[in-house]
Amino acid sequence: MKKFLSLSGAMLLMLAGPPPADRAVAAVYGQVYHQDWEKSKTGTWTGRKGGKTYWYKLDRNAQLWWSADGKKWAAVEGGMWADRENRWLKIGDGKLWWTIDAGKNFSEVPEWKWEAPDGKWYKFDAKWTLWVNR
Repeated sequence: MKKFLSLSGAMLLMLAGPPPADRAVAAVYGQVYHQDWEKSKTGTWTGRKGGKTYWYKLDRNAQLWWSADGKKWAAVEGGMWADRENRWLKIGDGKLWWTIDAGKNFSEVPEWKWEAPDGKWYKFDAKWTLWVNR
């Protein structure tokens, strides 16, 4: 009888699911990791440099360009831009890199995605096509 009651209790707990706190974490986890990506129509994203926000884009050779108004473009000397958390990003050796120590050490950006100063998430694919989370 004790075995039956223990087994019944365990089954009830399993059917009831996780406690509410775990459900909240799962909901947050779901929002963060279940993103809908679409190819960027403009191929541009925002970034920061010197406290100002600029538009950035890549050319066919994955070289970085910037613009203050989205009309006049110039090559970015040093090829870096800053994300929402002020991490510097750059493209090199066919990968996307970032640094948090003013360029002393770089590590590859996970899944090649970052959050721009405007709060949108962006990522590159293997062909340097820009994708945006909507």
